[in-house]
Amino acid sequence: MSWISGPLAAFDLETTGTDVETDRIVTAAVVRLDPDGSVSEERTWLLDPGVAIPEQASAIHGISTEHARAHGVPAASAIEEIAQAVADVLRLGTPLVVMNARYDLSLLDRECRRHEVESISERLGGVPSPVIDPLVIDKHVDKYRKGKRALHALCAHYGVPLDDAHDARADAVAAARVVRRMGEKHRPVGAMPLADLHDLQVRAAAEQSVSLQAYLRRTADPAAVVEPAWPLIPRRRVLAGGGE
Repeated sequence: MSWISGPLAAFDLETTGTDVETDRIVTAAVVRLDPDGSVSEERTWLLDPGVAIPEQASAIHGISTEHARAHGVPAASAIEEIAQAVADVLRLGTPLVVMNARYDLSLLDRECRRHEVESISERLGGVPSPVIDPLVIDKHVDKYRKGKRALHALCAHYGVPLDDAHDARADAVAAARVVRRMGEKHRPVGAMPLADLHDLQVRAAAEQSVSLQAYLRRTADPAAVVEPAWPLIPRRRVLAGGGE
């Protein structure tokens, strides 16, 4: 049976910014979609991240510092629950859909380190797998299509409703539905065993990073560096004396 005919889980974060090393989780969602696309299980979190939420981030996801402090749970306990929920999905072998997995999974990994709880990799004994990333797959199967590749653009392209963009639950559900449509439209991907699909994305993400880095160095920044690792950016090694 193809993975597109089975259940999917999806994970999404809304955060204080875009730097996996320094930014914090504000909201999170882990959902399970049945083969008919309906949501059969879901867990959501609102965190007090312990830092001020920048206005530009609040403008995107709608959560202010004041709201998070008044209604959010302490970050440490929430991070433990989120990491365990994601690990439980992967331990069962259910494919985990994560839009731009390199960012969300890496930020969760850094939050685990920050709050001294076991990371997903530590819980699983290896890199999170199988992960399905709509961003990586779409760039692979439709390399030369012009236009944006953000979730709202993928939803429009593949005919998937997205009624509440930048809500973690809504984005997670939409990402899972989008990736199922991708598998239906691009049959070689939809028929691929999950382990092979995961490995394909590792290679594709690296190739996409090399291409983007070359473009940026040619057009904007001669020193641009684009991370090639997927689905998890390796932690920085801190050397004696504070160097890296």
